[in-house]
Amino acid sequence: MRTIKLGTSALEVPVVAVGCMRIHSLSKLEAERFVQAALEEGANFFDHADIYGGGECESIFAEAVHMTDDVRESVILQSKCGIRKGMFDFSKEHILEAVDGSLRRLKTDYLDVLLLHRPDALVEPEEVAEAFDILESSGKVRHFGVSNQKPMQIELLKRYVRQPLVANQLQLSITNATMISNGINVNMENESAIDRDGSVLDYCRLHDITIQPWSPFQYGFFEGVFLNNDKFKEVNQKIDEIADRYDVSNTTIAIAWLLRHPANMQPVIGTMNVGRLRDSCKASEIRLTREEWYEIYRAAGNILP
Repeated sequence: MRTIKLGTSALEVPVVAVGCMRIHSLSKLEAERFVQAALEEGANFFDHADIYGGGECESIFAEAVHMTDDVRESVILQSKCGIRKGMFDFSKEHILEAVDGSLRRLKTDYLDVLLLHRPDALVEPEEVAEAFDILESSGKVRHFGVSNQKPMQIELLKRYVRQPLVANQLQLSITNATMISNGINVNMENESAIDRDGSVLDYCRLHDITIQPWSPFQYGFFEGVFLNNDKFKEVNQKIDEIADRYDVSNTTIAIAWLLRHPANMQPVIGTMNVGRLRDSCKASEIRLTREEWYEIYRAAGNILP
């Protein structure tokens, strides 16, 4: 598995992250096999959140990986906090409690990465800074980042937080590529020119913040998978054509499309299927041509100005 640096940190991470949001849907044996398959592929970066399965996903993962001190040193664990029932909460108290809960469920003394999950309208960045300082000094968290945040929200945090923000987890796929499209359609009077995210793609590149695309196979907001979907015939035909060229699956090409972008992204795959997991990891070995990347982009319905 090819690796990249996570943001400005010295942490080397595989270019494909394994999302564990659905691991609670597997049996104990299935979960063990899935985690082992990921490790065999060199995909040892596992993404969690305290709300996944109501916390159950973190516990199931710890059992599936057979967590020990030796095992812990062979995996990279990222978790997220800040979403509560009916609200978002970046208070100092909640951040500290959430991390302690994740550590307990994951059977570890530290997280490699902690992300703030969804923007909290009532965030007091001074409290976030206090929480981060406590977590860092105690050794409970080694690196910090955000999720679903736009540039000015990050800038507000950075005014108070001492630690580098190394990652921003954002929704991005071939069919959900507005952060790319608005940069192509500059000064155009069309739907694609609308900047919905404050130019977050360029911002993250400028500040060496690793973008972690979530739902790389989804369209809409968890409306379904676009691969092998009749709603997206043209882009599937193009992806299949290119997949045949490289002798890989369409899953591989969908991830390779994200990896081809020079922002050095780290897609977070959410599949619990071992075959699709392995196909996703194969994307690490493929570099699409510029022509192929744009062919897929246009086939998804995007029009070049």
